[in-house]
Amino acid sequence: MEKNAFVRFFSDDRAAVTVDWVVLTAVIVTLGIAVLAVISPAMTSTAEGIASTVTGGMPAINS
Repeated sequence: MEKNAFVRFFSDDRAAVTVDWVVLTAVIVTLGIAVLAVISPAMTSTAEGIASTVTGGMPAINS
């Protein structure tokens, strides 16, 4: 009986689809984090430039 359960466990491929989706999701998340890490400094400097232009080059007034 134990041998049959063992053979059925390894011959069943329904869980393989789940593993595929988990790996695919992990790759997509990792690539997203990597892209964000690369472009983050450029986004910050661009946002600061836009803010400076919008405020006319004057610093923001804190009230």
